[in-house]
Amino acid sequence: MNTRGQRILLWTAPPAMALFTLAFVLFPVFAPPLSPTMTPEQVAAFFREHHTAILGVVILCNLIAGSLVPLFAVIAVQISRTATSSSVFSYAYIICVGTGTTALILADYCWGVAAFRPDRDPQLISLLNDMAWFFFIAPVGTIVVQNLCFAASIYLDERSQPIFPRWVAHFNVAAALLLAPGAFSVLFKTGPLAWDGSASFTLRIVVLATYLVVMFPVVLRAVNRQGSEQAVLV
Repeated sequence: MNTRGQRILLWTAPPAMALFTLAFVLFPVFAPPLSPTMTPEQVAAFFREHHTAILGVVILCNLIAGSLVPLFAVIAVQISRTATSSSVFSYAYIICVGTGTTALILADYCWGVAAFRPDRDPQLISLLNDMAWFFFIAPVGTIVVQNLCFAASIYLDERSQPIFPRWVAHFNVAAALLLAPGAFSVLFKTGPLAWDGSASFTLRIVVLATYLVVMFPVVLRAVNRQGSEQAVLV
């Protein structure tokens, strides 16, 4: 298998991460995150005041929402190389990536619809904002399964020289566990488990940022080693 395509896709990750960081910093609803305790009138007033900035970042997020998919696609290819009895881990991983990306896009567009007509009934703007936060924070199930499938493929890799070192599996399990609290954000309006809380929001952002920074060189190393192995065979 030629690794050129994998290298091309993999090197789209650093600029994608930079764009996501830019969008995060510029997005008014994230700096700081809107509180679930805000009244519909307060939420509507916020969207009226910041509607141009919100719509601008919605456009940016729309363009880059899938820009990290190439990194995950390369991971799926590497998972398929592990010496397990089935390629089911790759298929499950790919489905989870698609589902998670869809949730992110839905959150983005809910904020966009809320800002598109800032003169709407405050109850409707507040509803759209609630939906956006739920889509952004709560659907952690697919991310958890995605990470666990990756980890399982490493634990079950029977190659004499495994594709990934075993600590990568431990790292993915830890990331899955740390992201799990976000699922409970639908139950709380205050505290660490609320959508703006330390466990649901801050920890999520830190874990995802750390994950991308750690996994990029790990996957790049795996692809480079694959290319070296094929060169030796030739």
